[in-house]
Amino acid sequence: MILLLSIMQQSHSQEDGVVALALPVRNSLKFNKYVINPTFSFVREQNKHVTFTNKREWMQFENAPQTYLFSYSGRFSENSGIGVGLFQQNYGVLTTFGGVFNYAYNVVLDRDSNLTFGVNLGAYRSGINEGNVIINFPDPSLENIPSNTVITVNPGINYGTAFFDLGVSLNNLAAYNFTTSNLIEDNPEQSVQAHVMYTGYVNSRGFFDETKFSGLVRSEFKKDQTVISGIAMFTVPKGFWAQAGYNTLYGLSGGVGFNISSQIALEYNYEKAMGDLSTLGSSHEITLAYKFKNRNRYNYSGDDDEGALISPVKKSRPVVAKSQPTTRTNRSTNANTATAVEDKANAEEEEEAKVKLEQEQAQAKAAEEARIKLEHEQAQAKAAEEARIKLEQEQAQAKEEEARLKLEQEALQNQVKEEANDSIGQVNLNDVVVEAQGGSKTKETDNLIPLTADSSIEQHELLIKLRETVASKEQDLKDLKEENDLSEQGIYSEPKPFKSVSAENAALESLKIDIENVIKAQNAKIREMEDLYNKNTNVDESIKASYLNRINALKAEQLQAVITKDNLFKTLENIKEATEIERKRRIKRAVYDNEEDRYLKDRAILNAIKQNTPSNLVALKEEDFDFGEEQSKNIQILKGVNNVESAYYAVLAVHSDVAKRDEFLTKVVASGQNNVDFFYDVNTSKYYIYYQKFDTIEAANNALKSTSNEPYNRKMSVIKIEN
Repeated sequence: MILLLSIMQQSHSQEDGVVALALPVRNSLKFNKYVINPTFSFVREQNKHVTFTNKREWMQFENAPQTYLFSYSGRFSENSGIGVGLFQQNYGVLTTFGGVFNYAYNVVLDRDSNLTFGVNLGAYRSGINEGNVIINFPDPSLENIPSNTVITVNPGINYGTAFFDLGVSLNNLAAYNFTTSNLIEDNPEQSVQAHVMYTGYVNSRGFFDETKFSGLVRSEFKKDQTVISGIAMFTVPKGFWAQAGYNTLYGLSGGVGFNISSQIALEYNYEKAMGDLSTLGSSHEITLAYKFKNRNRYNYSGDDDEGALISPVKKSRPVVAKSQPTTRTNRSTNANTATAVEDKANAEEEEEAKVKLEQEQAQAKAAEEARIKLEHEQAQAKAAEEARIKLEQEQAQAKEEEARLKLEQEALQNQVKEEANDSIGQVNLNDVVVEAQGGSKTKETDNLIPLTADSSIEQHELLIKLRETVASKEQDLKDLKEENDLSEQGIYSEPKPFKSVSAENAALESLKIDIENVIKAQNAKIREMEDLYNKNTNVDESIKASYLNRINALKAEQLQAVITKDNLFKTLENIKEATEIERKRRIKRAVYDNEEDRYLKDRAILNAIKQNTPSNLVALKEEDFDFGEEQSKNIQILKGVNNVESAYYAVLAVHSDVAKRDEFLTKVVASGQNNVDFFYDVNTSKYYIYYQKFDTIEAANNALKSTSNEPYNRKMSVIKIEN
């Protein structure tokens, strides 16, 4: 006990019992780093932690030194870090209890450098722990040691670059004893500390991929000695870390830690004394930490997403189409935590993600276009089906009407024959008319009744012919619809025999005219019969009634003929509309197939040019390039361009001839521009060649102003595509 007390008093106190502030948490680069340097509550930190640390030193002896430290520290904003710690240290019969307040502020110098200022303010009370004093006789030396209340200041500064940190701190720069009301002058723990720290990541495969490496070398320059130490730590993304170090005063150290959960962690460090202190034995340090969830992602930080033994159950979320792939924000946005090799790897990873995103977007666009096309085809098919059903209904009605008309026509013809041959007790209406007019029968009156019968028969025959024409048109519509349906299913159907559509339409128009004319002629004859009937009042009533019935029958027949004619004409119009829909389906299908074939062929030619064109040994000049159609200086807008997204395109040349297009592409590739591409506008039948596209007009104009002085760029113009 005497040996231990003398050592401790020599190292940590003066004759009046004043103990210097020296917390022994020196072997961890994971927690409580602000004790090592006051700027480390900010430097390379991302989160805030609550930690409880217990360290037992030199376990070879009974009542060995113990330290208890409870801290709340970490990154609190983009430019500041804070730490608050409560501690108790027991050195045999001596004890110290107090707290440390830390604050660090960062100044950004440029993208890759920072300057951080920090300070630790310590306030504690030291003295005799009477509970640990076990003596048989009073000891005046112990009774004369007073309790002291001390406040101390430890400032520090750190300069951070992409992956290095260099700093200096002044430990126990000033210590004021409130008990004696004066500054402590002879403080053995007063020192100047300098450090160099490196932070980077290991590029490998498998378990150790993205492993974080941290290394710290520091020197403490005290009045009587210089202490040099170094420590290195590897943090595996799975949630494990290991560290090892060496201190010229305290010896070797090693430690491990792991995340129990996403917020709780446990760390153990072992320290083996060497040299003069080797007889004192080993030291053990254990830390339990709780990490607060952080919604911010700060620059100049060192914490990454880490795994844990107990992983939280994540709720499944719907996949978003066109999602932008994420990267490690804390490293992609701040080069301070990556090496030059990592920057290259990240760039390649981002490029792969970009290519993958473009592929997904192209697939999504193709799927959306296929969906729209399918919906459009379904709508067309639905319209055609509705037209077919409507046509069938009208045809059924027309057939019923035809049967009824045929029966009435036969009955009318029989009635006309019977009345014409019936001469018993009857007087011919023509004779009555002639006698009433005081003249003889004329050819016109003799032929009036037979002509009405002939016109009725002719009218009926024309309607039958019209109905047959309608049936033929309907069959053509069915054949066309079947051909389209099979074509969309990829099934080839034999072409139907050739029909002259113009000849059919001419015959149909002639038939319509004949029907209209015969109906008009029949109406005129019926009116003439009515006039004859109305002029002769001195005719037997039975005879007049017989001919009135004939007139009414002719009127009914004529009305039905007009209705039938109108229905058939209407059916023809419906067939015409449905046929037009099917015709457009066929045309659109053919255009789509041709466009798709042309696009695939164009892509194949472009790839062949890029793969097979060697670089020119002799530089080409502007006159070697055929730029095609002269472009306006104003921005031209194109709409409805297939297989290309909406954007502003810096167009090099415009060609309608494929051979000239390929010649221009070959020369551009030979000049070293392998990103050249083109799109085809079906509305203008022209190819637009480009290798740059932009989201805004400002970016496009800036590109035109700052473009390289290559000969193929000399006549560049901007084309806007609005799809």
